[in-house]
Amino acid sequence: MTSTYSLTGLLSTLLWCSLTAAAVDTAPAQQFLRAEPNEAFAGGATTYTGKVDRNVLSHPSANISFERRLDFRIGDSVFRKLWVSSPSSTTASDGLGPLYNARACQQCHIRDGRGHTPESAEDNAISMFLRLSIPPQTEQQQRLLEQGRVGTIPEPTYGGQLQDFAVPGLASEGTMTIRWQEQIVTLADGTEVSLRRPDYSVSNLSYGPLHPQTMLSPRVAPPMTGLGLLEAISDNDILSYADPDDQDGDGISGRPNRVWDSQQQQRVTGRFGWKAGNPTLLQQNSGAFNGDIGISTILKADPYGDCTDQQTACRQQPHGNTPAQDNLEASHTMSELLLFYTRNLAVPARRDINNPEVLAGKALFYQTGCHSCHRPKYRTGDHASMPEQSDQLIWPYTDLLLHDMGEGLADHRPEFSASGYEWRTPPLWGIGLTQIVNGHTQFLHDGRARNLLEAILWHGGEAEPARNQVINMSSTERGQLLRFLESL
Repeated sequence: MTSTYSLTGLLSTLLWCSLTAAAVDTAPAQQFLRAEPNEAFAGGATTYTGKVDRNVLSHPSANISFERRLDFRIGDSVFRKLWVSSPSSTTASDGLGPLYNARACQQCHIRDGRGHTPESAEDNAISMFLRLSIPPQTEQQQRLLEQGRVGTIPEPTYGGQLQDFAVPGLASEGTMTIRWQEQIVTLADGTEVSLRRPDYSVSNLSYGPLHPQTMLSPRVAPPMTGLGLLEAISDNDILSYADPDDQDGDGISGRPNRVWDSQQQQRVTGRFGWKAGNPTLLQQNSGAFNGDIGISTILKADPYGDCTDQQTACRQQPHGNTPAQDNLEASHTMSELLLFYTRNLAVPARRDINNPEVLAGKALFYQTGCHSCHRPKYRTGDHASMPEQSDQLIWPYTDLLLHDMGEGLADHRPEFSASGYEWRTPPLWGIGLTQIVNGHTQFLHDGRARNLLEAILWHGGEAEPARNQVINMSSTERGQLLRFLESL
């Protein structure tokens, strides 16, 4: 009995010590004179520490085994694959569309980085598109939304998103149109900053008018950085930061999006997408495959992508579902390899973490309360299917929760639990490398912000107090804050 009790006590002590250590290494910073232990390794042992160039976001997890590197490279080839329309001479690459936004994942997530708004009237906006939906029109649609089995009701003719490309012989759906209006924000020191406010519409519609209640939501392709690590964060850790009723009185009331997991057939915590509308990377990948490229997968077997029943010519086109690909266009193996690739895109190491300007900016980041939503760090859980991402101290700067960002950023389009004012806190790791990787500095869900300061100044709602503190900073302090963000 004594021996059993002692062993139980020892195990309890070890568990308590382990949990205490995890709580300590994920606690908010208390000093800003020097970098925290392991702060340079934003992705833990997965962190890429090599050359910083335009391909810095495209490297595999540093702790990946030699054997699994081959799977990563093959997954990369699936990510880069240019799909073609059916029928073709190969069954491994046909099935494009018939309506689509891009022919490859890489065309939107350029070098695994961030998309951009159209640069001119001739720009096809391939890394940006419009989501479409309408309010429920029937009792059945209302029940599906209330049960959480769907997040939105697609526009009846054009589906869930506007496709601006089509296979030969078929008309594309239409063209996204953006009109910009500049508005001036004057900072406390007299500096004037011009923000561009977008107005979205659709022109050149090929299949008749949109439903009169159509809601539009623009989406720029987000960077692929560290997605497997975000998937490895436990639900409990995410939910521990939720405070929907703001019981602690800090003005921050983050809450999880509750979304439908098509594999588990139940509602779970969302974590991927601009409104956290997908629970897993597999489901996120499958949705993009099907909606953006028109490719059927294990989770979305319809070979016609986003073609609706109203688009009869679209649904009469040849498709690429074939026994050679598991009666799909992207086989189970393709989906698994793409999943492995997207899980193992490494987070680059931080730069200049002990630079005095960076440290001063980090202190300001905490003082303004930015860290309340952009939570700096987590300890990932243990996952047999994700050994590289397991038990890692990571620094993503997100809580993966929904926050009301105010009227300025509102799209007025609900998605599952998310209201038309709410957005998931985007991770900040890698944000300072956007110019190097993608040749621009456009941020937020629709790329309206042309630099990091503009992105901050668009923050409203729960983030308005932090935004106002930035407005009242001296130019030196603002420069330090931006220097810190650029080091991420």
